Amino acid sequence: MMIQDLHYFALAIAQAGAFIHCHSSLNKYRDLYRGERDNLLQNKEIQGQDPYEWAVYSTWKLSYEKLNESARLFLQICSFLHHEGISEDMFKKAAMSQRQPEDSELQGEVSKLLNRLGKQDSGWSSWTFLEVMKHLGSHSLIEYDDQNDTYSIHPLVHHWSHTTMEGNRHDTQKLIATIIGLSVSWSFTDEDYKYRRTLLKHTIASMASLKPEDIDLSIAAYIVCIYFEQGHWKEAEALEVVVMEKRKQVLGDDHPDALAAMGNLADTYSMQGRWKEAEALQVVVMEKWKLTLGDDRNETLMSMANLASIYSGQGRLKDAEALQVVVLEKRKRVLGDDHPGTLTSMANLACTYRDQGRLNDAEALEVVVLEKRKRVLGDDHPGTLASMTNLACTYSGQGRLKDAEALEVVVLEKRKRVQGDDHPETLTSMANLACTYRDQGQLKDAEVLEVVVLEKRKRVLGDDHPDTIMSMANLACTYSGQGQMKDAEALEVVVLEKRKRVLGDDHPETLKSMANLACTYRDQGRLNNAEALEVVVLEKRKRVLGDDHPDTITSMANLASTYSGQGRLKDVEALEVVVLEKRKQVLGDDHPQTLKSKANLASTYFNQGRLDDAEALDVEVLEKSRRVLGDDHPHTLIAKENYADRYGELDRCGGA
Repeated sequence: MMIQDLHYFALAIAQAGAFIHCHSSLNKYRDLYRGERDNLLQNKEIQGQDPYEWAVYSTWKLSYEKLNESARLFLQICSFLHHEGISEDMFKKAAMSQRQPEDSELQGEVSKLLNRLGKQDSGWSSWTFLEVMKHLGSHSLIEYDDQNDTYSIHPLVHHWSHTTMEGNRHDTQKLIATIIGLSVSWSFTDEDYKYRRTLLKHTIASMASLKPEDIDLSIAAYIVCIYFEQGHWKEAEALEVVVMEKRKQVLGDDHPDALAAMGNLADTYSMQGRWKEAEALQVVVMEKWKLTLGDDRNETLMSMANLASIYSGQGRLKDAEALQVVVLEKRKRVLGDDHPGTLTSMANLACTYRDQGRLNDAEALEVVVLEKRKRVLGDDHPGTLASMTNLACTYSGQGRLKDAEALEVVVLEKRKRVQGDDHPETLTSMANLACTYRDQGQLKDAEVLEVVVLEKRKRVLGDDHPDTIMSMANLACTYSGQGQMKDAEALEVVVLEKRKRVLGDDHPETLKSMANLACTYRDQGRLNNAEALEVVVLEKRKRVLGDDHPDTITSMANLASTYSGQGRLKDVEALEVVVLEKRKQVLGDDHPQTLKSKANLASTYFNQGRLDDAEALDVEVLEKSRRVLGDDHPHTLIAKENYADRYGELDRCGGA
């Protein structure tokens, strides 16, 4: 509707009506407005001769000319911010920051602006800032939102201010981006996260026409932090590349700041699933830290831990374990058994054990970490809560779902109390508990929690944040478990499209979304649709992750399952044999995924009538499941049930 295009602004609507009456139809005016907005809003063909009845832009110009210099400057500055959610807090935090841009001329401009808005030698004057706002408000150029304690500018006023501003636009944009960066602190309380989330839309607006190299190096890391926390990894990467290159050029390749910049870029590559690029950078960082500082320095050990994390992402669990064992031993020797860094190393190694299927080893380490963190950090410290979450995850893997639930309930309650209901980690705890409910078959309980998490993440993080998209995927999984296949499919299609747009076609999470949608197609009996998607996922995972990555092997197993539904038993067997061999090689003979592969191949042999081959595998799966997972683990119970169903009728169960 035309009034929506004019943002319901009465004077602009009157202006449009007068023009349409004299020259045009409604549809023609709307098309013209979209291409010639500035000219139309400055057109004086409106009834009346009083200056305040002139065209919209002319009216605002009259108001602008009555403003004092501080109010004019603020209005122009705001034209490079988002038109909503402009807070005094941003300018106050920037004024109180102890940091300064490296560019002295830029620092002078920043100080000049902030002095006009309320900066004083001893602090900040809210009175001065409010006087500027009151002056703008008296001319209806700004509105106050008392619920959020922020200001907004009507979109048309915002656009007019942007198009008519005086001075150098490029320098003004740099000034605004610098103020945003200065307002960010390197701390991570709930309030800090909330504040940085409010800055994203202003950061996007202020950076719209700037190049990464335009940003002052002392500010860039703080802009990156805003992007990184909101999942805008491409934007973060662009800035980090510039920072790294400039640090190398000015300080040299081996300077600590240059190495830190390389490490940050490696982290961002990891978040994008670009494991090879992340590994290449992190190996260089590790070697340079070793060369310049020695093997035992914290920077060296941190880089080793980061490289181990990259290896885990690549599915190279043995390589990850080898590094983590070294890091843990060195931190014990250098820092002591109870140092937070040592405990983090233990937790990382436990996570790798869990991924390897060594659940008892993981549990043993995690129990130690939890007890030490309780004693050293306290029961409610985020590190202690993270340990409880890790242990709950291991309990789930062991099939001890009630134990996992009990821990997750405690973690959720503590995070609500300590960090707040809407903190990202609180929402993650809710999602974890929902997952445990789903695994226990409490699908309604899971759905209720997942709906809450999804709504909160949409409100707090935005529709396209990776965590929000993950919540949609989790809810789709629960719908699938409830047999609501159409609802699951609808969500999974949205998730896939969003991940393609936000993360890219080849990101591991995008490929996971394709695999999930294919699984839903399979459950719906749409086997050809499932096969088409699974072939694409398999090829992409081979190319992006490699033939032996666990996700690639999972894709082969999924495709085999679809072939089974199509009755292509020879094709199924061929794939399952490869999957089993690869899982033995990558994960080991006793890993739960390896045992699952043996069970799948046994099922295929049984369907082919090869009963002896099937029974031999089923016996092995049952024996190993009992030994590795325990008699009461869900996987062991399934193995027992499979054996009884297949061979009980043939009187071949032999006391199994």
